[in-house]
Amino acid sequence: MRVGIGYDVHPFQEGRPLVLGGVTIPHSRGLKGHSDADVLAHAIADAILGAMGEPDIGYWFPPTDPSIEGISSMKILEKCAQIAAEKGYAIENVDASLIAEAPKVMKHAPAMKQHIATALGIQPDQVGVKATTNEKLGFVGREEGIAAMAVACVSRRS
Repeated sequence: MRVGIGYDVHPFQEGRPLVLGGVTIPHSRGLKGHSDADVLAHAIADAILGAMGEPDIGYWFPPTDPSIEGISSMKILEKCAQIAAEKGYAIENVDASLIAEAPKVMKHAPAMKQHIATALGIQPDQVGVKATTNEKLGFVGREEGIAAMAVACVSRRS
């Protein structure tokens, strides 16, 4: 068994949809990024890659590559699952926390878990999604962006 951690942050940007865990969430602003800026999926991707000792998503999906501009972060998770399979790993579970003052997202957690599970080729009960605020502290507390943290456990296939 191997464990990895992931962290990501994106600032808010006007005129973009807010995508978290593969779900478009109603909100006045989306997140800025080269992809769909799904901060939750990015933290999970880095946790999976880290568990295998691989470079982060910036290596696999460089923000300077125009061919992947606007890519769905579910494609990033699919690639992480492919890398895991090619290296002989099974994804056992992922657990993640969104950190945001707004919007409230937990009513969307079941759909997020389903999207993430589908992209990773695992079951929804192998995906944890939680949310908290930053108690009005820092850039998250000032509602300038959203952060996410994640852990992933992988095991060698026998």
